[in-house]
Amino acid sequence: MYFDPMRRREFITLLGGAAAWPRSAGGQPSPKLPTIGILGPATASVAVRWPGDLLQRLHELGWIEGRTVAIEYRWAQGSSERAVEIISEFVRLKVDMIVTSGVRNVIAAKQVTSAIPIVFVAAADPVGNGLVASLARPGANVTGLSHQSTDLAAKRIELLRELTPRLSRMAVMVNPSNPDTALEMVEVQTAASMLGLEVVTREIRRTEDIVPAFEAIKGRVQALRIVEEWLVFVNGPLINTLAFAARLPTMHSFRANVVSGGLMFYGANSRDLSRRAADYVDKILRGMKPADLAVQQPTKFELVINLRTAKALGIEIPPRLLVLADELIE
Repeated sequence: MYFDPMRRREFITLLGGAAAWPRSAGGQPSPKLPTIGILGPATASVAVRWPGDLLQRLHELGWIEGRTVAIEYRWAQGSSERAVEIISEFVRLKVDMIVTSGVRNVIAAKQVTSAIPIVFVAAADPVGNGLVASLARPGANVTGLSHQSTDLAAKRIELLRELTPRLSRMAVMVNPSNPDTALEMVEVQTAASMLGLEVVTREIRRTEDIVPAFEAIKGRVQALRIVEEWLVFVNGPLINTLAFAARLPTMHSFRANVVSGGLMFYGANSRDLSRRAADYVDKILRGMKPADLAVQQPTKFELVINLRTAKALGIEIPPRLLVLADELIE
């Protein structure tokens, strides 16, 4: 079991569930509960909010952990190889459904099983990345929610430019091994070109690449756009520390990395996506097939600005952005 014990107790308390499965009047174990395998892309400590929101919505729909549904928690720790191992374990455990997030984990799940339903909480460009045949008719055993990260690339650069009016040269930090990267970088380059910005790209494939990447851009660029994925998520505090030392304003696509010290986040509301993913889980547990459930797009977006970081960097937030922001961290 890879789920943080303290957090697990919090979830069980929140859901009003019991740790033990119910027994029949005759004292015999009741029939096997439907089982969900939850594969978190990162670790329990950095992504605890995601399963919490999903579980809360499941509770509202009548699915109570330990009473009406069993849940197996695992964490990929940013590794595709580990994700494949976990999915294989879920198959051996005969789970009734797999819930995960991120393109790489969905691809790993598809590689291992074509029979067990797979629900993705959030994935960039599900059609372009080959996760589903189409948004309206996903086909096969996979469905879920897109977080439209590639579609938001231009908006994020526009916001970064508004925050830094004299911006002419920006760095983009990416992990080229992530399937999302190529698609998003096309959008980034197009948006930057339209705004007359020069882009310096630095690749990070592992944690050890992060410090050298910052050394290469320090003093050469005026802002940093980080193309988020789970390597970045896990190393968020390190990246924020290095960005601050380099005096670089940053734009993120993970809210958590702004909470931990990054400057600005714009993207789909992750809590809303998690809750809506629970609706897919509910429908599939009640007999619907993933192939018949259309992939949905985000309906709620949010702009989050860390005012503490802005002040420390000597950046004055334009009044328009202060009004537009859904959350200001002070």
